[in-house]
Amino acid sequence: MPINNILVADDEESMRWVLSKALRKKGFNVELARDGEEALRLIKENVFDLALLDIKMPGMTGLDLLDRIKEASSDLLVVIMTAEASMKNAVEAMKRGAYDYLTKPFDLGVIDALVEKVSRAREMTSQVSLLKEELKDRYQLEKTIIGNSPAMREIYKTIGKVAPSDVTVLVQGESGTGKELIARAIHYNSRRLGKPFVPLNCAAIPSELLESELFGFEKGAFTGATERKLGKFEQANGGTIFLDEIGDMPFDLQAKILRVLQEREITRTGGNQSIPVDVRIVAATNQDLEESVRKRQFREDLYYRLNVIPIHLVPLRERAEDVPLLVEYFLSKICGELDVPLKRCSNEALNLLTSYNWPGNIRELENTIKRAVILSPDPLLVAGDFPGLTTRQEDGKGEELSLEGIVDVKLRGSFSNMERMESGDVYAMVLEQVERPLIRFVLEKTRGNQVRAADILGINRNTLRKKITELGIELRKE
Repeated sequence: MPINNILVADDEESMRWVLSKALRKKGFNVELARDGEEALRLIKENVFDLALLDIKMPGMTGLDLLDRIKEASSDLLVVIMTAEASMKNAVEAMKRGAYDYLTKPFDLGVIDALVEKVSRAREMTSQVSLLKEELKDRYQLEKTIIGNSPAMREIYKTIGKVAPSDVTVLVQGESGTGKELIARAIHYNSRRLGKPFVPLNCAAIPSELLESELFGFEKGAFTGATERKLGKFEQANGGTIFLDEIGDMPFDLQAKILRVLQEREITRTGGNQSIPVDVRIVAATNQDLEESVRKRQFREDLYYRLNVIPIHLVPLRERAEDVPLLVEYFLSKICGELDVPLKRCSNEALNLLTSYNWPGNIRELENTIKRAVILSPDPLLVAGDFPGLTTRQEDGKGEELSLEGIVDVKLRGSFSNMERMESGDVYAMVLEQVERPLIRFVLEKTRGNQVRAADILGINRNTLRKKITELGIELRKE
């Protein structure tokens, strides 16, 4: 992270003048203070990268000011200047958290070397902080991508295959399905871990501002551009840029994204210099880009450059077997955030949540659970705590669950507290409850013809007769 803004605090006007002239000549923004109180006010009003503080000033000394800076948990780097070259001053300054210590008089070359040293230190500190945040996010990510359905297992496999390379990925899915989580998973499992992950929602920024947001701009490029600004591509250099809702990107701007993919360089708005960038692009959309290409709303060449590895996130209604897992995760997460005792769902409520269509997908599910946790005073959430939800069959949207999905949901609902169950013949109990309706159904369809029913079930007639007796199935009387 480069140094831009420097504060010089010294009660000697000549020292302030010399330092400000030398530093401004190097291109730095410099603010001057005559004493500690003025310096503290400037620090509160501005953001500085480096402060050069005289150790002896009227009123608040440089060391006192250093204490105030550290008390505020500021990451401002402080260099103490003094005309008294004593070990006591040096030790005291460093003990209180000064980055360095200079003895007056000093050559201006020492200041140049010091600024360079501070720049390297800030860059290293920035990288370490970034790595810590990346690792923290990665740990959280492992707990937030929830699902064990076949569709999710395939996505996990794809992430594992594509993450180590720099291939461009296009994540497609409805709003609320977790496209950014997938993009982060790709980044955190790649060689770019520890480098920036920079997300940008192309639909959330006005089209006239999107270009400068992506590519940055030079000072004076337009009214209000009082200083140079780095765009998202430069901020993501070495890492990954996530272009969310890329289907909403203006058509003319798409050509410039294509150039980045092809040439690996950008040009800031108002500039004429090509700047190389090393970024991996992961894009996402909730639109049908093939249809947009046919309607000439999206560039065909860009679509093919983005769609090297497509990942399709199925809506929640098509992986309803994951809902109980998501409910359990969100209950734990939300109760922890709200600092309330852990709540759980009744079987009836869980069945309702699993049967609902979820047009807003995982985002809607999370918000629904949060609302119920906040409004319900009881530790057990019941169906009545989720007003307005209708079952999949009632609202007529989506497809019904598969037989396996229905069984999975029922089992999870029935045995959600498995850890508190006593040892017993659960296997036989579940099989009995499945066998009884199955045999009853087949007998009904065959009008009580046991030979035909045994053939359909794939068992012999004697076994069928035994099951009818054991399960207490009443035979239909013609």
